[in-house]
Amino acid sequence: MRVAFVSGNRERLPDAVIPLGLLYVMASTPARHEKTLVDLCFEEQPLKALTQHLRAFQPDVVALGMRNIQRADYTGVKDSLDHYAGLVEAIREVTRAPIVMGGGGFSIMPRALLARLRPDYGISGDGELAFQQLLDALERGRGFEAVSNLHRFSGDAVISNPPAPGFPDMNALPEPDRSLVDERYYLDSGIDSLQTKRGCPLRCDYCTYPMIEGRIGRVRDPKLVADEFERIRSQRAFANHVFLVDSVFNLPMRHAKAVCRELVRRDAPLPWTCYVNPLGFDAELAELMARSRCTGIEVGSDSGSEKTLDRLRKGFTTDHVRRLHALARSVGIPDCHTFILGTPGEDLDEVRRTLDFIADLDPFHVILMIWTDDAEAVHPELATNRRHLRESILETLDARKHESPCWSIPELGINYDRKLFRLLRSRGLQGPLWQHSRRLLSAQTAGRESAHQSPTTKNGTTETT
Repeated sequence: MRVAFVSGNRERLPDAVIPLGLLYVMASTPARHEKTLVDLCFEEQPLKALTQHLRAFQPDVVALGMRNIQRADYTGVKDSLDHYAGLVEAIREVTRAPIVMGGGGFSIMPRALLARLRPDYGISGDGELAFQQLLDALERGRGFEAVSNLHRFSGDAVISNPPAPGFPDMNALPEPDRSLVDERYYLDSGIDSLQTKRGCPLRCDYCTYPMIEGRIGRVRDPKLVADEFERIRSQRAFANHVFLVDSVFNLPMRHAKAVCRELVRRDAPLPWTCYVNPLGFDAELAELMARSRCTGIEVGSDSGSEKTLDRLRKGFTTDHVRRLHALARSVGIPDCHTFILGTPGEDLDEVRRTLDFIADLDPFHVILMIWTDDAEAVHPELATNRRHLRESILETLDARKHESPCWSIPELGINYDRKLFRLLRSRGLQGPLWQHSRRLLSAQTAGRESAHQSPTTKNGTTETT
């Protein structure tokens, strides 16, 4: 069969991210199928590019990957579904091939999205085995009920198959073919993506990772991880930084340490960054990460209120966050903490408590977001019900936005905009932008203060103006 794999993601703020999940599914699709990748990220006219490619390729199946429902900066969901609905419509205009949707965004609410976007099929969760099963069923014209995690129509109703009893062996999955990746992903940021595990055992109340990857952790052999690091270094000329896309790199901690040790043994092929959790982080891991060229950690601290952390079932306290920050600082690893304000049940007093905590903690960088429920994409009334709290939080943030040069507030455009990002990249700075922005913003703040308080001499006396 001729299979067109379409990456629909076009988000490039702060940087474009390679379609790693779609590349995994593509690599796992048997070679007897003819495959092509249609990546719309950099297309000025994505619908035109999509239809031209499909007309030329004449696919038997179109696999459409949906990376996110929300924007990566949590500033909304309103554009995402319209974009993907437009892609489905454009595909229908040029081919009668069945459309299969999948990906992280689709997996969050597959039944609702199938009903809303109207592809022929949807696959949630790990797609490598399920997509092979679906192609076999399409060739035979039967056997669809045996395809794991398949969602399809029966008349107007959506029916869903149960998941497979197990998960793919991470060590047996073919490695994504990066020769297919557009070099523009690397030219400015230098960042490639790599996965060392799937599955998250944590029970955070709002998190969608368990819907996408499951709660059972499946780890890759550290030697295979280090092999992939070395291949990125040798095969991708413009890639000089790796972002580990694991939901949480440091859980289980034993595996994280083993990966670091293997990277150290290989003389740390490339600098890297990852997500970490305040749980399962000790001095030995911090030291190993530093030795293996970890240049930054991104921490989902979420709140500075113990009450909110408990309600979100985070499993850690503010003391855990403080300890992680101290350990990272002791080995010279910059830390970027994300806080989500206005989560369900949270009031403005708890939001203020979080801002006080951040000011006292003073990490290397902070990203402040206002809670948006993924379900708002199909139930916009949820956003209406929370509008008053959202507006109050924005007013509070606006009043306190100058407390630190390291605060990024996407919804207010504070230290999170294209102009700033272009400035940083124009200086040849690569890797995650937050690792560079504090130095620039601190220098700018110091410059403004110096200009405002520049010393002058009057009658032999030094004064400030």
